[in-house]
Amino acid sequence: MFRVVLLQCVAALLATLVAWALGGPAAAWSALAGGIACVAPNALFALRLAAAARRPQGTAAATFFVGEFLKVASTLALLALVVWAYRDLVWLAMIAAVIVTLKSYLIALIWR
Repeated sequence: MFRVVLLQCVAALLATLVAWALGGPAAAWSALAGGIACVAPNALFALRLAAAARRPQGTAAATFFVGEFLKVASTLALLALVVWAYRDLVWLAMIAAVIVTLKSYLIALIWR
């Protein structure tokens, strides 16, 4: 679970480096913000599931679904905050970083 979050961090950083090389500092900050907007809620979701798994009664399906809903909602809220707050936003860099970050779990599935 945390290995996927770590892989997402690496993917976000790689997307940031590529954006910086291709588009400069504004693109790099846009990619980094998009990557963080995806990684942070996923890390909190992983922490919540790990904490729930340590309880004696185990985890319930509701814990997963509520956590997943909160993860998606907070990702969307963070992306909206980036769009609102960062005036030099490079849309292509941010969207590419979001896609790369969210799809990096496929690498974890293939790697395993």
